[in-house]
Formats: sequence, structure tokens, C-alpha cells
Amino acid sequence: MRAYVDSDVLIWHLRGEHKALNLLKKLRDSKKVELWTGAMQRAEIVFFMRPLEEPATLLFLSQFQTAAVDQQIIDAAGEFYRRWNPRNGIDINDAILAATVQQTGGTLYTLNTRHFPMPEISVRRAWK
Repeated sequence: MRAYVDSDVLIWHLRGEHKALNLLKKLRDSKKVELWTGAMQRAEIVFFMRPLEEPATLLFLSQFQTAAVDQQIIDAAGEFYRRWNPRNGIDINDAILAATVQQTGGTLYTLNTRHFPMPEISVRRAWK
């Protein structure tokens, strides 16, 4: 099973949040789980890291496969965005991640479950 990890969880891990570390260890240690993140979520991390953070951040991200974005995912993301943005305030990155999960399967782990109300995807709150 693919476990897609949202950028909020990745950022909390990089900031030293033990709950993020515990979740990622649990997912990594499960023999049935592959760690994934979305292309836009990886971009959020890579674009904003500081030069001194680069080696450790890229090493951390190397544990995740990054899902490619193609026409099918963008078209599905556009539908999600138009349907859910007015009510739930999802942004483009959320819509693309939701469409990625829908198209490729798996479960999304996030702290922003409100941004992923789509019944078509499996979403889990990363921690309480």
C-alpha cells in the first residue's frame, strides 16, 4: 500500500516533532507500506529549505518516492478544486495531491483533513 505523506507532516518532522517521527517510523517499519509524497508537497519542502538545511532535508526526502503529475492527475485535480474549494478552502497543491492519491491508490496522511473531504480518497489524520 502507498502511504502518501502531506507536506505538513514532513515539515513537522523536519522541525523535530516527535509525533511526526513516530508516524513515519510506524509507516516505514510496516512491510506492507511504501512511503510516497506528492510532487507539489516535495516542491513545498525543497523550494523553502535554507542552504544549511539542504543535505539533511534531501537525505530525509530520499526515503519517499515522489509521485509524478500527469494530464490525468491535473484534470482530476481541477475537478476536485472546483468542487471543494468554495466549501473547504483547498488549494491547488491539495487538489493535486488528492487527485494523485485517487489515481494511484493508497492512503493520505495529513493534519489538514479538512482540506481533503473527497469521498473518493482514503485520508487519515497523522496524529491527534
